[in-house]
Amino acid sequence: MNEITVINETNEYVDTALLNKVADYALNSENVDNGVVNIIIVDNDRIKCINKNYRNIDRETDVISFALEDDDTFIELPIRVLGDIYISIDKVKSQASEYGHSEKREICFLTVHGILHLLGYDHMNKDDELVMFSKQAKILDDLDIRRDYA
Repeated sequence: MNEITVINETNEYVDTALLNKVADYALNSENVDNGVVNIIIVDNDRIKCINKNYRNIDRETDVISFALEDDDTFIELPIRVLGDIYISIDKVKSQASEYGHSEKREICFLTVHGILHLLGYDHMNKDDELVMFSKQAKILDDLDIRRDYA
């Protein structure tokens, strides 16, 4: 059984049950049933600070994943402590508006995107992007989370 914790560091409403469901489904779709993940909802100021400190990029971003299985110090355990996903609620709102869909769809998309990064997927080249983005689309489609154009 996966253990997903959603921590909302903002004053904005976040449907934690939905994010748990989406994250659990994404993990299960990748045959992970013993994963531990934290999803932390922050504002633009906080994610900008994280982005600057850890990626040396001095601007806001929508999602940052810290995968614990990414480095040589990883120790295999019966429980997979996968890492943390930070999502900017401000970016959720602005990107939902920009892309013409609901905030629900946007935060679910960013959750799935973050989960896939924790599992080692990336989009640094076209082939990897195709694999990762098709997995994202299938997970969201399976959950009937579509671009509902709110």
